[in-house]
Amino acid sequence: MPSDAAKAGAAARRRVGGKRGASRPSLACPRLGSPGRGASPGCLAADNLRRACAYRDGRGRRRLPEWREPQRYRPAYNRGPQAYGPVLLARRHLHQDADPSERVLVPMRWGLVPAWFKEDNPSKMQYSTFNCRSDTMMEKLSYRGPLVKGRRCVVLADGFYEWQQRNGEKQPYFIYFPQTKQEMSDMKEEEGNEEEEWKGKKLLTMAGIFDCWQPPNGGDPLYTYTIITVNASKAISFIHNRMPAILDGDEAIRKWLDFAEVPTQEAVKLIQPTEHITFYPVSTLVSNSRNDTPECLTPIELGLKQETKASASSKMMLDWLKNKSPKKQEDDLPRWSSQFIQAATPKRTSANVMHQWLKKEEGESPAKRPKI
Repeated sequence: MPSDAAKAGAAARRRVGGKRGASRPSLACPRLGSPGRGASPGCLAADNLRRACAYRDGRGRRRLPEWREPQRYRPAYNRGPQAYGPVLLARRHLHQDADPSERVLVPMRWGLVPAWFKEDNPSKMQYSTFNCRSDTMMEKLSYRGPLVKGRRCVVLADGFYEWQQRNGEKQPYFIYFPQTKQEMSDMKEEEGNEEEEWKGKKLLTMAGIFDCWQPPNGGDPLYTYTIITVNASKAISFIHNRMPAILDGDEAIRKWLDFAEVPTQEAVKLIQPTEHITFYPVSTLVSNSRNDTPECLTPIELGLKQETKASASSKMMLDWLKNKSPKKQEDDLPRWSSQFIQAATPKRTSANVMHQWLKKEEGESPAKRPKI
C-alpha cells in the first residue's frame, strides 16, 4: 500500500513540467510583515544560482540540483507576495526511483493555494497564506495536508526584509546569513563553470511548504508555497517578534527535504529560531514593491534623513559637509545655488534700521533732504 508521501510524489510527477504560466518568477526573499514581501538574492544568473545550491548526495558526491524551467527565472531585489521564485525540492517528488538525497530547483509562486481550493481563481482566497506559523501549522488544513504528504521545500534568498516600528514610522532592515571575507569579496556575480566550487554569497535557506492546485475547469497546475515562521531570535526581536524558520547547514536542509526517509514528526523538530544571522537598516525605498533596484540592499545610517532621490547639488552639499571642517569661515563656503539651500534673510534689528537710514542720509544731496 503506497504511503501518502508516495502518492503525493506521483501526483507531483504528473503535474510538474506542464505549460509555462504567464507570470515570470523572481528570486527574492520575503519580508515577514503582513502580508509580507521580500528581498532578493542579488543578480545571480540561473547557472550560478544552481552552483550556489551545490550539495552532497547520499554517496558523498558533489551534486548540483536539476533546474526545472530555468528560463522562467528572473532575479530581483524586492519581491512581493504572488511573485515567483525558485525553491528546492527532493527530486523524488518528480521521479519515484530517484535517490532520496537528490534535489531539484522549481519555480513556484509565493502564497500557498491548497489543492482542495474549489474556486476557479486563486485570488478569491479569503485569507493570507504567504507565511505559516509553526505553532499552528499542524492544526490548519491548508498546511497540515501538504505536510503529511511530504510536500516540504526550501525557499532561497539573499535574506529578508523586516520592518521595525520606530517613532510612529516603519524602519526596514535587511536580515541575512553572516558572510565570510571571501564571500563578501564575491558579492557580485562570480563567473565559473559547474565543476568549480561556489565561493560567492551564502544564500539564506528557509523552511517552506508547497502544494499543487489544479484549476477545476482545467488548465495548467499552479505550484505555490508558504514560508514557515517562528518566534524571533534574541538578535532581531527588537525589529519584529517573528522570523522565518531558517535551516542552517546542509544537514538540516537534507532532513527537511527528504520526505521519504525523514517523517513529518521528525522534520518539524528542525523548525526553530536561529541566532546565526546578521542585519543592517536599509532605505524605506524597499517599502514599495515597485522599487526593484540594488539600492534596496544598500545600508543606511539611522538618524539621517532619507531621501529617495537626491539632486546633484544636494549630493555635492552632502559630500562637502562630510569632508569640510565645521570651523570654516563664510568666505570658504561653496558658492552655488540649490533648491535645498536658501540664502538667509538678514535679521532686522533697531540698530540695523538706524544704520541703514544714516547711510541713506549721507548719500543724499542737500536739496533732497526733507525740511525740518
